[in-house]
Amino acid sequence: MDRFYIIPNLLKDGDFAITNKIKNYIESRGRRCYTAEKDSDGHIIPGTVPDDAQCGLVLGGDGTLIRSVRDLGERNLPLLGINLGTLGYLAEVDLDNYKEALELLFDGTPDIEERMMLCGSYEGGLDIAMNDIVLAREGKIRIINFNIYVDGSLLNSYHADGVIISTPTGSTGYNLSAGGPIVEPTAQMIVVTPICSHALNTSSIVLSADDTIEVEIGEGRYGRQEKVSLCFDGAEQITLVTGDRVVIKRSERAARLIKLESESFMKTLRRKMKGN
Repeated sequence: MDRFYIIPNLLKDGDFAITNKIKNYIESRGRRCYTAEKDSDGHIIPGTVPDDAQCGLVLGGDGTLIRSVRDLGERNLPLLGINLGTLGYLAEVDLDNYKEALELLFDGTPDIEERMMLCGSYEGGLDIAMNDIVLAREGKIRIINFNIYVDGSLLNSYHADGVIISTPTGSTGYNLSAGGPIVEPTAQMIVVTPICSHALNTSSIVLSADDTIEVEIGEGRYGRQEKVSLCFDGAEQITLVTGDRVVIKRSERAARLIKLESESFMKTLRRKMKGN
């Protein structure tokens, strides 16, 4: 590889000191390097990604990498995360080791790991998620009825604070915090996990990646209308009400992550489980 695209983190590298250090190193080795143009909210400005870029270097943590996947849209550039924060699962290169990582990219063609994503459609919109699609109660503290349909058939009704529909990549995020299972990130499946379910025997459900899932917002007690927030990868919230549905399926797009260590996820998982 010889044409790189750096995606900075405006909060962790506001003066571009790290960005420029990496850019200067790339250019000192005779390669070309571009820096992403971002708006005031930290999103990549659409249409500004160079056509000849071969690799995106994402500076930050897992959140920055997920946002970059969403921002790049159909450009679908392979990405390598350079971690500027705490230990994550996606940004596998520590800042101290960026030169060694770049030399590997200079000298050969790296492995590219594809991660499945989700597509969610609702009345008035459609969006994608690399980690998860979350529906959670709005306003007063009370349980919501979520009716879950799989390929048109009712699977279950959760009485809960919310529901998480997760990819394997997202299984180590909110899904895990809510008691859901950890799934190997390259697997092809969808995990449905209730948030604070008001039942003793309710657990996560693992479905095929080819299934179509519909989540319907049920009616509240005494026929009242309920309000729920719909969120894709922790981004902007959309308000839904009783009777609304979200249709979720595997996206035609996949996130493409550059992998320099074949055992990076297992090593990171082991360190996380030990509390390091």
